[in-house]
Amino acid sequence: MKSLALVVAMLLCAAPIFGGTVDFDGVKPGELPAGWIGGVTGKGEAHWAVVEDATAPSPRHHALKQSGAARFCWCAQTNLSILNGAIEVKFKPLSGKEDQAGGLIWRWQDANNYYVARANALEDNVTIYHTINGVRKECGRKAMKVASNQWHALRVVFHGPHFKVTYDGKPALQWDDETFKNPGAVGVWTKADSVTLFDYFRWNAEGP
Repeated sequence: MKSLALVVAMLLCAAPIFGGTVDFDGVKPGELPAGWIGGVTGKGEAHWAVVEDATAPSPRHHALKQSGAARFCWCAQTNLSILNGAIEVKFKPLSGKEDQAGGLIWRWQDANNYYVARANALEDNVTIYHTINGVRKECGRKAMKVASNQWHALRVVFHGPHFKVTYDGKPALQWDDETFKNPGAVGVWTKADSVTLFDYFRWNAEGP
């Protein structure tokens, strides 16, 4: 009886978890979902817009596409501010001579300050970084096959200073860092001339 009471008490005290999914199907092609903004870190110009794509896994086959070119391109869901939780996305690298990257960002403070994990089809690896005042620093890398013109899944779980990256359902990287301790926006990311599709962006957050 005491054990049951203890379990109930623990469940009542546990932080609530809430979340959502953005599949881009309800967004008119050429536009961005409400609350999302696109931009760049460094020089260049990003072009973020929802497009129709027959291969997109969501029911109406809409996806978010980045087709500009810049040092780093990001698109953040700024109507969210998450400290601890998880984000995931399906992405498809289409083309790029310098890079063919798809990534996730979290604890995004502004255009120059955030965490990012990305997979690159030209390099066949998954990497995690922090970007501070526009300067990106690599903090871990793992060789993993990233095929062009195929849909892949990337997921990041972040709690306090500890981060865990999963790629196509397989563990990729773990990392501890205390650069950004405040909640921030979440979203997606590309690099250089990467042309990349994103679909089924999912997020959850631990409540206060």
